[in-house]
Amino acid sequence: MMIDERLNELVHYALNKAMIDEQDVIFCKNQLMEILKLDESVTTPTPEKKAEHRALAEILDDILDWAATKGHLQNNTVTERDLLDTKLMAVFVSQPSEVTRSFRQIQHKDGVEAATAWFYEWNQDVHYIRRNRIAKNMNWKTPTDYGEIDITINLSKPEKDPKEIEAAKHAVSSNYPLCLLCKENVGYAGRLNHPARQNLRTIPVELNGGEEWHIQFSPYVYYHEHAIVLAAEHVPMKISVRTFQRLVDFVEQYPHYFIGSNADLPIVGGSILSHDHYQAGKYEFPMARADEEETEALEAYGDVTVSKVKWPMTVLRVKGTDKQHVVQASEMIRQTWQNYQDQTVGVLPFSGDTPHHAITPIARFREGKFELDLVLRNNRTSDEHPMGIFHPHEEVHHIKKENIGLIEVMGLAVLPGRLKKELNQLGDAMLTVQPEKEIAQNEEIAKHLEWALKIKGRYGDLDMSNIDEILQQEVGNVFSTILSHAGVFKRDIEGQDAFLRFIRSLK
Repeated sequence: MMIDERLNELVHYALNKAMIDEQDVIFCKNQLMEILKLDESVTTPTPEKKAEHRALAEILDDILDWAATKGHLQNNTVTERDLLDTKLMAVFVSQPSEVTRSFRQIQHKDGVEAATAWFYEWNQDVHYIRRNRIAKNMNWKTPTDYGEIDITINLSKPEKDPKEIEAAKHAVSSNYPLCLLCKENVGYAGRLNHPARQNLRTIPVELNGGEEWHIQFSPYVYYHEHAIVLAAEHVPMKISVRTFQRLVDFVEQYPHYFIGSNADLPIVGGSILSHDHYQAGKYEFPMARADEEETEALEAYGDVTVSKVKWPMTVLRVKGTDKQHVVQASEMIRQTWQNYQDQTVGVLPFSGDTPHHAITPIARFREGKFELDLVLRNNRTSDEHPMGIFHPHEEVHHIKKENIGLIEVMGLAVLPGRLKKELNQLGDAMLTVQPEKEIAQNEEIAKHLEWALKIKGRYGDLDMSNIDEILQQEVGNVFSTILSHAGVFKRDIEGQDAFLRFIRSLK
């Protein structure tokens, strides 16, 4: 009786969210029963909408718990539960062509901003974006010399338990889909080593004079309407003039969105370099609000200007009313940077034949102009900094040691989930009679010892009422330092003079 009621509740959820019509109710219930190997139903869901009493995740959890008791989940792990609840939700998900048709109808009637807002909500309703997990993330803002920067501790990706890790080792390997970004993921059932995607849908978009690309939302949502724009073909990432053309083409069609690309080299690039893709969304990042300092006119490119941006990383802002002029000027800057050398500040483009210079580009359409922020990157390493000279240095690895990708370049720190527990423990230890001893003997937070003692030295009135806020502020300060580590031309006099020399070399 319990499982029958839960399935009815799930059907009514889909009805209330307009994912199905009244005449679909019995059909969908039967589809759910087939998945769960149920031969008969005790009650038939009514075709009328009912008031919602519980969140989708609660309904699904009850169904999954029942499935575990009946042996439908071998180990009842997060991965197995995700595979099954995605299969259940796929019962209510429209065909890709129908989703695109709905998107275009809204776009035609109410505009593209309304269409992306609908699609974003739809992705949450079908449980592709899991609201319950996104709600776990910690978020705050930290004031810095460069304005407020955004901090998030990512808790939306569940940690795998040992059973899942072991099961994945023995799972059948497959080259289909080739990667997590391929369009072949749409509707894919998934397996233990590849997430279920039956509830994934994408919206086609044409870029660069006819190339097929697709828009989907990230299941992890680091910011509002966090979208992924992916190439239809599985081709590696490569920053070129075509990249700039695609970015400005996109913001021309979606002027309420920014769009950007990770650099195309290891260390300074993103986590997936094997499939060309961009990230976009309806969100104003801190870097977009940063002041423009020195500005130069690029007279060979119409009204295009290039400005030095006040930011801990090295950013040029290219602006103009004509998108082709902006694209051409940006390509000229990329080519100039590719071979640019300034030994006085350690800017070297090659080690032998190995290139080190790259660019992280971000596009917007703002106040009638196309903008391309070009963030200069370099992935050179040294004995002192084996993970990267322009990469988080060892003294900040207790907070973050991973690559600084596109999202963080723009001023949103995506920090590891371990920090939530560590900061709670660290705050408690810092308020004890012997904080140094308490921290040093705790393996999980010992790495924070030097940092914590410096904080205690700066604040004379730490107590339970302020310790959390102070630690958050100090984490933000560390992230600002991390961004400065990734800056090629530093924010000191010598570095900024060198940056201006580069700008004045542009023609």
